[in-house]
Amino acid sequence: MPGLLKEVNIKADMPTADDAIRRITYHIRNCKPLGVSALKIIHGYGSTGAGGKIKTEARRYLESQKRKGFIKDYIPGESFSIFDSATLRAFQACADLRRDPDLERHNNGITIVIV
Repeated sequence: MPGLLKEVNIKADMPTADDAIRRITYHIRNCKPLGVSALKIIHGYGSTGAGGKIKTEARRYLESQKRKGFIKDYIPGESFSIFDSATLRAFQACADLRRDPDLERHNNGITIVIV
C-alpha cells in the first residue's frame, strides 16, 4: 500500500536558507517512521518571481540527498504533471499525489520529495 503525503510550509516565518534546509532535513528524517512516502515542501519562489534563495538552496540540497541515496527523487513544482516521468513514478510510491491541488499547476513555489 502506498504511503502518505505530508505537506510542510518551510517559508511561513521567512527563515534563512540555512534554517530552511534544517527544516527540510528534519521532515525528511521523520517521514519513514510516520509512514510518509512523499513530502510536499512549500518554499515559495522568491519575491521577484525569479527564484528565491530558499528555493534554490532547497533544490540544491535535495539533489545532493538524491545522489547520496537519502531520498529516492524530488520533483520541482513546475514539472509536477501527469506528462512528467518522475511524477508518474511518484504516483506508484504515493497515490495521494494524484489528488494534490498543485498537480498540473506548474507551481514553482513547491517541491515534491519522494523518500
